[in-house]
Amino acid sequence: MASKVYFANFRATFTENIPQKLARLIKTAGMLEGIDFTNKFTAIKIHFGEPGNLSYLRPNYAKVVIDMIKNAGGRVYLTDCNTLYVGRRKNALDHLEAAYENGYNPFTTGAHVIIADGLKGTDEVLVPIDGEYVKEAKIGRAVMDADIIISMNHFKGHESTGFGGALKNLGMGCGSRAGKMEMHSAGKPVVHQENCIGCGACTRNCAHGAITVSNKKASIDYDKCVGCGRCIGVCPMDAVTAANDESNDILNCKIAEYALAVVKDRPHFHISFVMDVSPNCDCHAENDMPIIPDVGMFCSFDPVALDMACADAANAQPVLTGSILDELPHTHNDHFNDNHPETNWMSAVEHAEKLGIGTRDYELIKI
Repeated sequence: MASKVYFANFRATFTENIPQKLARLIKTAGMLEGIDFTNKFTAIKIHFGEPGNLSYLRPNYAKVVIDMIKNAGGRVYLTDCNTLYVGRRKNALDHLEAAYENGYNPFTTGAHVIIADGLKGTDEVLVPIDGEYVKEAKIGRAVMDADIIISMNHFKGHESTGFGGALKNLGMGCGSRAGKMEMHSAGKPVVHQENCIGCGACTRNCAHGAITVSNKKASIDYDKCVGCGRCIGVCPMDAVTAANDESNDILNCKIAEYALAVVKDRPHFHISFVMDVSPNCDCHAENDMPIIPDVGMFCSFDPVALDMACADAANAQPVLTGSILDELPHTHNDHFNDNHPETNWMSAVEHAEKLGIGTRDYELIKI
């Protein structure tokens, strides 16, 4: 049976602005009727944006959702997990500063920010899912401690997954640093000797005695290493990284399996904004101009149907003149595959449907 996806464009009137229209969209979709928020800890999973990037979602949109949940009796907070790569969101202190700098603070939104996998990205919960690729997903603890999950997603292009939508925000976004490594890599961590200072943090945090330090340089015994990735999280110099040896299709399937770990066995609702559709992820410290015109706001209880509806709506748009997509060959009849030809976004939604997260069939209801 087709899932319902609700849609509103970005047209405003003298009597209804965009935040008010967003509230009406969410009410019409039945979020408040379908979920009992009373005294429930509610995590809003959102990407705070890497500083320097200006295409991330404005905090004004989050405030609309936060106010609705608080009025319904919920105990709501904004959350995300630390990143695997070098940047300003790789530990909780820098991550919080980045979020505040981009407007995500209690004074702007009315909700606190909690970095879900802790100070160094090692505070995680192992969630059994017995997937095709993942047996235990490593999810940030503050995500798993929530009673309810709400995702707010900036729909945009992505260099590894084709696009970033609800599934990627839930799967990759809620993975701890070790979880992110598991999704990106089939192998084990690598020590870049030129960056290693021999501090021993990795050695002290390795539960399997796989890491030793000699002549102020760390090395990994791969016969002992189990690939948990904790050394990645604790290295102060980012000298330990994932191998990045996984194919994009398998990456998408692992993201779907991590998304399952996040949403299973508890209420969830999802809101996506097809606007400022940049060619790459908001994890970049820059953003290129949008590749298509703004489309609108979508929401659904089904993240699979939501991603399909957003992809279909985006692909129905013309390419913006002067964008990077305008300069690329259009050979795939798909903006996201043309934008990054080595990607196949359909592998994520197909695998998510196979896992029972949702369905690709949807009924679009316009308000």
